[in-house]
Amino acid sequence: MQHWDEVRTAYQVAQQGTVSGAADVLGVHHATVIRHIDALEQRLGVKLFQRHARGYTPTESGEDLARVAQATEDQLQQLAGRIKGRGADVSGELLVTSIIEMSDFVVPILTRFHDKHPEVVVRYLTASRVFRLEYGEAHVAIRAGSAPDEPDNVVQPLMKFKIGLYASQAYVARHGLPKDETDLAGHSFVGSDDPESRAPFQRWLRDHISYDQVVFRTTETQSMLHAIREGIGIGFVARHRGESDPSLVEVLPPVDAWSPQLWVVTHVDLHRTAKVQAFVNHLKEAVKLAEASGH
Repeated sequence: MQHWDEVRTAYQVAQQGTVSGAADVLGVHHATVIRHIDALEQRLGVKLFQRHARGYTPTESGEDLARVAQATEDQLQQLAGRIKGRGADVSGELLVTSIIEMSDFVVPILTRFHDKHPEVVVRYLTASRVFRLEYGEAHVAIRAGSAPDEPDNVVQPLMKFKIGLYASQAYVARHGLPKDETDLAGHSFVGSDDPESRAPFQRWLRDHISYDQVVFRTTETQSMLHAIREGIGIGFVARHRGESDPSLVEVLPPVDAWSPQLWVVTHVDLHRTAKVQAFVNHLKEAVKLAEASGH
């Protein structure tokens, strides 16, 4: 890290394409940028950039250096996220991640946690990718499916994420309801665009209908919900959503195999910190109250 300032400068020049653009991002004078680039090229014995009237274009060596600098910058940011979670008080950033389907359940829990601990800045991450706790990308993860097995994580069972099979009132008016599982052949469905989806309810659907009956296919569940509401077909919806939506009708009694297990996951380095413990306890208490009320 002895020459990190120079490497970071070169990375920004590669990103921005000009000395002035890099200087603005770094908050330094353009002469400092030029000095860093010249010193780094002299030290490495290669040209990192081609200079031209429009700015700076990285050479092959410059592109290699930029890739290394990007990875280092990412790791430093992730390290900063982990360090921020290590306080003895309940303050600073709290990074929580879950599947997007849980957002309307998790957001009120996070809101009430912030009410208790107003010094906390909540960051709720729901992208499709898995956020890596070991890199400090999240402090607490709520994950679905089989128990996560990444090393150095503390994994605790949280709850079953209850799933139901629903259709819109409009769909039922046009097509009626299936009498039971054996009566599904004459109906249309909303489902995953991935015929090999590992979601338990999607696996169940594959076992009971032809994939040709899935007439609306999408990659994310919010679009599935919209399609079901529009009446194009029957589909799976989180029961807390389905029960609160008067436009939806439950098609069949719920099957336990539809509902994935949820896990609360923390990294061993942060598990005992005050902030993480406070939120995990708050989350578990909220789940108990929800289960006691039948949701």
